[in-house]
Amino acid sequence: MLFDPNNKIVKLCAEGMAAEGQGEMAKAKNLFIQAWDEARSDFEKFTAAHFVARHQETVSDKLKWDQTALEMALKVKDENIKGSFASLYLNIGKCYEDLNDIDLASKNYRLAGSYLDFLQEDGYGRMIKSGVLAGLERVK
Repeated sequence: MLFDPNNKIVKLCAEGMAAEGQGEMAKAKNLFIQAWDEARSDFEKFTAAHFVARHQETVSDKLKWDQTALEMALKVKDENIKGSFASLYLNIGKCYEDLNDIDLASKNYRLAGSYLDFLQEDGYGRMIKSGVLAGLERVK
C-alpha cells in the first residue's frame, strides 16, 4: 500500500487521528494543517488534504478540501491510489448533496461507485461501499 508508516506526513496524520480518537479536535486539526503545510509530494498533499477536509466548519470549505485531495490523488502515479477514489468521490458527493446540488451529488456518487472494486473486503471497504450505495439511493 502507499501509506508508509515512516513517512513524516503519514505520521502527522496518524497523530491527528489519535487526537481525534481522544476528542482533541483542535489538536487534530492543527496536526492535519501542519501535515498540509509540510507536504511536498502529490501523495503527501492528498493525504493531508483528505484529513484537513474533515475539520472544516462549512460544507463549502469541506468541499474545497475534498476537491483538493482528489486533485492531488489524481496526480499520483501509483495504481494503489485507486483504492482511495471511492472515498474521495463519496465525500465530494455528500458535500454536493448537503449543498442541495443533487445532479453533482449523483455524478460523484456514481464516480465513487466505479471505484468500489478497488476497495479491500474489510471494515473500511464495507463502510465506503455502504456509504456510496446509501448516497446513490438518496439522490435517485
